[in-house]
Parts: sequence; structure tokens; C-alpha cells
Amino acid sequence: MPSNLSDQRCTPRRGAKHRIDPARAAEIAREIPEWAIVEDGQAITRTFRFPDYYRTMAFVNALAYVAHEQDHHPDLGVHYDRCVVRYSTHDVGGLSENDFICAAKADALVG
Repeated sequence: MPSNLSDQRCTPRRGAKHRIDPARAAEIAREIPEWAIVEDGQAITRTFRFPDYYRTMAFVNALAYVAHEQDHHPDLGVHYDRCVVRYSTHDVGGLSENDFICAAKADALVG
């Protein structure tokens, strides 16, 4: 996997063979240090904070575009001044490279 996650594209991944093991997940997670591996290695999450609702929604809409473009969709918790983003690949039963690619793309949205 190239070192710049945000430059990669998601590809369809189905089945346990595409699930990333905990050691590999920890290695890749170093490239997205603001994200936490949660749920016993089944997901990654980050809370993005904003000064107001308008900016929160601007981020949510930009992230929705990325999700559509990559065909990989996060779970979102949207609040006035923050958005909690969670990635997991249901089709593999845990984390896949797509989760880390999209996490890096989300980070790029906030620069």
C-alpha cells in the first residue's frame, strides 16, 4: 500500500480475506494519528470539532461527497459543533484498507 493514504481509491472488498489483522491496523493507523482503533479492532473513529453548526454541516456534506465518490460510507454522529466519524467495512467483518483510505480523506478535508 503506498504511503499516502489520501491519494488512494477504495476498491470493493468482500469476505474475511480482506479484513486487516490488529497488527497491520496499528501499523496503518500511524498514518492517521488522530483516529482511534475501537471495538476490539473492528472500527476506527475520530471526532472532528468545529466552531459552529454551519461548519460542521459543511464538513458533513463534503464527507458525504467523498463517501459517494469512494463508495465507502461512514457512520456519523452529527452535533452542533462536532461530527463523530466511524469507519468499519461490514462486508469483511471488521477493518479493511478502505476504512483507512477514507479516514485519511476525511482528515484532508480539514487540512
